[in-house]
Amino acid sequence: MTHTPSGSAAPPGGAAPTVPAVPPRSGPGSASAAPRHTPDGSRLPAPRPPEAPRRTAFVEGAVRLREAATTEPGRLRVIGAVLAALVVAFGAVTAWQMTDRAAAADAVLTSSQPLTSDAADIYRSLADANTAVSSGFLAGGQETAASRDRYEKDIRTAAAKLVNAAANSDPDSSSAATIAELNRLLPEYKGLVERARTYNRQGYPVGGAYLRYANEKMQQEMLPAAEDLYEKENQRLQADYADATPYPWAAIALGTVALAALAWTQRRTYLRTHRVLNHGLVAATAASTVVLLWLVAGHSLARSGLNDSYDHGVRSLDVLHDARIASLRARGNENLTLVSRGAETKKVGGETYDAYDYDFERDMDALGKGLARAGELADDSGGEKPVTAAVSNMTEWKKRHGAAREQDEKGNYQQALDLVIGGKGATGECFDGVDDSLAAALAHEEAEFTEAAGSGRDALKGLPEGAAGLAVLGAAGAVLGIGRRLSEYR
Repeated sequence: MTHTPSGSAAPPGGAAPTVPAVPPRSGPGSASAAPRHTPDGSRLPAPRPPEAPRRTAFVEGAVRLREAATTEPGRLRVIGAVLAALVVAFGAVTAWQMTDRAAAADAVLTSSQPLTSDAADIYRSLADANTAVSSGFLAGGQETAASRDRYEKDIRTAAAKLVNAAANSDPDSSSAATIAELNRLLPEYKGLVERARTYNRQGYPVGGAYLRYANEKMQQEMLPAAEDLYEKENQRLQADYADATPYPWAAIALGTVALAALAWTQRRTYLRTHRVLNHGLVAATAASTVVLLWLVAGHSLARSGLNDSYDHGVRSLDVLHDARIASLRARGNENLTLVSRGAETKKVGGETYDAYDYDFERDMDALGKGLARAGELADDSGGEKPVTAAVSNMTEWKKRHGAAREQDEKGNYQQALDLVIGGKGATGECFDGVDDSLAAALAHEEAEFTEAAGSGRDALKGLPEGAAGLAVLGAAGAVLGIGRRLSEYR
């Protein structure tokens, strides 16, 4: 007979009794494993496990990048992206910097320097018109046709140059305000001159007074305004030079970094594959090298040309313009010395001088210094010859002026007048010689400036566009070169 462990009899058939299964516990207490119910008896859903905090796009990208960098294909993708970005950045910065410098170089040649010369011509035309008026006034009631025509030509030239300057200046700039002031003063000056002429033809002494009023307006208002315009345009020219000549260090640095990265990548590829050349990377290196060499060589040539145009053009032009202005002032004061006949005086150091004759001596000193400086700056015979001729005429002018002043102080007014406005042997002949020589010197220096500045500007032609195009080709070559390596892992 078979017994159960508890000692009770086995059921018929001899089968052992089944022990009831115990449900598993999910926690310390069985209650936590039991389904949860609402008060009305419906069953609640099981609680969800807490979600992990969501990562930002930056963190997600960093994680993926870190994961990708653990494999060679991932590292190659990162290297390709960095190379492409470097080459594109190099091309973009090169195009940006060289576009600015090319625009500034073009402004030097076609805008700021011509406007500076126009401003100097405005001053010269106004001063020469004033000189022509005084010369015609000294001739008496019968003003010569030559002096009248010279005056009218100078006034037309000044008016035309003012129109051109107004058209090429910023309406809100200080230069525009100066131009507007000159346009307002010019008709007033012409009105005073016509009154002086009218009274002079009738033999009234008040004509001399009106001429002095016109001269005061010219000397105290118009010429200072014209000089201010010249200085402002000269500052604009200096600013354009400052924008055109600095080296593009940012582009050069990026180009150097891009080439170094390409060289490192090719060396790395060679060490892993023992293949000397990767066509894509070689193409990217060649394109970047061409851009960098073009950038350095092109800008160096442009900088050299612009510096040459400044040293042998602008500096000489500034000195010659100042010398010509000094000669015009001297001629005007020489004429007014005879017009005023001692009516205008000034005290200097306790002594009394004729105001116009005193200013004449100062202007002649300025002319002498300007011609000496122009001779130093002249770098060839084409620039030296007219300056030498101007010095010779200035020296003779001083001698003849001294003789005229001597006759005037002796009371020989007509003899003094003949020595000033007469024909051969008069100071007017010397003044015309100085003015013509300075005009020739200015034309020579203008030609030298145009040639040098033009070569500097032309050295930058095509560089911004070429740099951008080659950079795109270089980036494409870098991507294709890395893509070739990636294909080997597929």
